[in-house]
Amino acid sequence: MYARLRPWLFHLDPERAHAATLRVLQLVGSLPPLTAVVRKIYATTIASPVELFGMKFSNRIGLAAGYDKDGLAWRGLACLGFGHIEVGTITPLPQPGNPRPRVFRLVGDQALINRLGFPSRGAAFLERRLRGRRPQGLVLGVNLGINKETPIETAVDDYKILMQTFSKLADYLTINVSSPNTPGLRHLQQAGMLSDLLGELNRSKTVPLLVKLSPDLTDTQLDEALDVLLQHGVDGVIATNTTTSRPPLVSYAAKETGGLSGTPLTTLSRRFVERIFAHTQGKMPIIAAGGILSRQDADAAIQAGASLVQVFTGLVYRGPGLVKELLTST
Repeated sequence: MYARLRPWLFHLDPERAHAATLRVLQLVGSLPPLTAVVRKIYATTIASPVELFGMKFSNRIGLAAGYDKDGLAWRGLACLGFGHIEVGTITPLPQPGNPRPRVFRLVGDQALINRLGFPSRGAAFLERRLRGRRPQGLVLGVNLGINKETPIETAVDDYKILMQTFSKLADYLTINVSSPNTPGLRHLQQAGMLSDLLGELNRSKTVPLLVKLSPDLTDTQLDEALDVLLQHGVDGVIATNTTTSRPPLVSYAAKETGGLSGTPLTTLSRRFVERIFAHTQGKMPIIAAGGILSRQDADAAIQAGASLVQVFTGLVYRGPGLVKELLTST
């Protein structure tokens, strides 16, 4: 079915198409009869539970942050078979993000470029969306960011507000210090700043805390960041966010600025997973994100050392059956 719908969706502006998809999924999650039908369509008989962060994940496949920023459709998305869903990135206060257009499809490369800049309805809105019924067996994460106007020197205050708000609603929290679209945010990955940040946040931690890193770190920067994560007892790492690098691409939109995701990120993200696993000697759980568009991609990430994988761009190009496809071999 998605193969027939995709050409129509791809005639729409990427953000409009995404908003339409979220509206459909929101409807799926709000009507129990429809929820049951969709869940049955995408159900799989393959069981591959994983114990991680003191929790049981029903399978290894998750939804990456950025797809459902404001928690509009997470209950409907759960019907597609995800073992975990990460909503956000959320900011304390509402903000519009960067000017449009800010999302671009690179169809010939099976990729996206975005420079969204954390558009967000704010913490209070997401808090309301997460209350109430939780789909059975679903692990829920919330990805935390900072407002654009927040000075990097006081970023910890934004993260503290968000941790206090969502620790009682989420199973785990992710500190996003790696988006390329918020000015100065990536400076928080520097060892000294990262250590100061985590030292403060650890004092108020009540649920597992993860950190999402950039694939644009040098080997030395990555090693230094990992040493900080180990020092502060961070529960896990997500590898990786989008990249500002530009490998050879065939699509015209390759000239756009922003973070690149999808197939061009596959090899780079997998290399980061391998390096993280080696540097931490397997002591830090890894969630692989970036370039997971096939069973082979997911298997390779797990073989490289990841405990879980997350998808985003793969859903755009492969459709809602992607989760079931990945679960046939992971």
